Amino acid sequence: MENATKLEEVRTMEYGGTVSAEHEENEGSCCGPSCCSTDVENGLRAGGTAPEAEAETDDAARLKELVREKYTEIASQDKVENQASCCGSGGCSVEVYNIMTEDYTSLEGYVADADLGLGCGLPTQFAQIKAGDTVIDLGSGAGNDCFVARREVGETGKVIGVDFTDAMLERARTNAVKLGYVNVEFRKGDIEQLPVADDTADVVVSNCVLNLVPDKNKVFGEIFRTLKPGGHFSISDIVIDSELPDPIKSAAEMYAGCVSGAIQKEEYLGLIEKNGFKNVTLQKDRAITVPDDILQRYLDEEALSAFKTSGVGIHSLTVYAEKPATA
Repeated sequence: MENATKLEEVRTMEYGGTVSAEHEENEGSCCGPSCCSTDVENGLRAGGTAPEAEAETDDAARLKELVREKYTEIASQDKVENQASCCGSGGCSVEVYNIMTEDYTSLEGYVADADLGLGCGLPTQFAQIKAGDTVIDLGSGAGNDCFVARREVGETGKVIGVDFTDAMLERARTNAVKLGYVNVEFRKGDIEQLPVADDTADVVVSNCVLNLVPDKNKVFGEIFRTLKPGGHFSISDIVIDSELPDPIKSAAEMYAGCVSGAIQKEEYLGLIEKNGFKNVTLQKDRAITVPDDILQRYLDEEALSAFKTSGVGIHSLTVYAEKPATA
């Protein structure tokens, strides 16, 4: 959703009022739900008879509610459960598939209790974080990327994780206390309106989160606002290179599973440039294959065969870009 007024309507309706730009009180999280059907999902499929603008607002609210509900659920799960499908969820696939996540265990600063098997890349590996940097992690979950970033910034830097699911924030804060980190902070907030002041961060990272957000353009604008001049981001996310079949696009659990909310690769990169970033660089591009047993939930045999021969590509990208040092 690109219209800021409509976005504010969603935020007011869902969270019961407006919030300050400095520290919001919203809910939700990052990537990896279970795929059980819920009332929220059924509501998304059902749509409504409201006028177009109102329906758009309602759909955005339902999507945020779906994400919040799903990631609250997985906050209590371990890595094995969350790797069972898609972006890391329990119950979607009949076998354990690790089709999007990548292995963090070799990275310095890795904390097993913070690794829920979520995400679709290793953005902190590519983020060029230096000692003393301030780093913001969008959709920080249980703190996985934040603790890897903490190893890089050291005691003189700072790491700010932003998430809008209470259960994830609680888990991340508990991990930080166990580790004795006083310069890792987890803030509750919506990444479409970050609870962070202008020109705060040297580096922004995010792992498989923007595909879950209705207004991706707004998020890139917030990244630009919160980066210092000359700062940069490294983000891993899911994109597509052609249209997905309608049954997949309209399935709520595939949205929460990081697939149907993905946009075209060129559109994604275009939003980055539109918001003023320079030196846009693809650091990694990896094809994602969704297992048949997941696709069969939405496609009949004929449609599944057509999809597999259509050439439609689902990709995990890690992309880097810089905020100009001068206006």
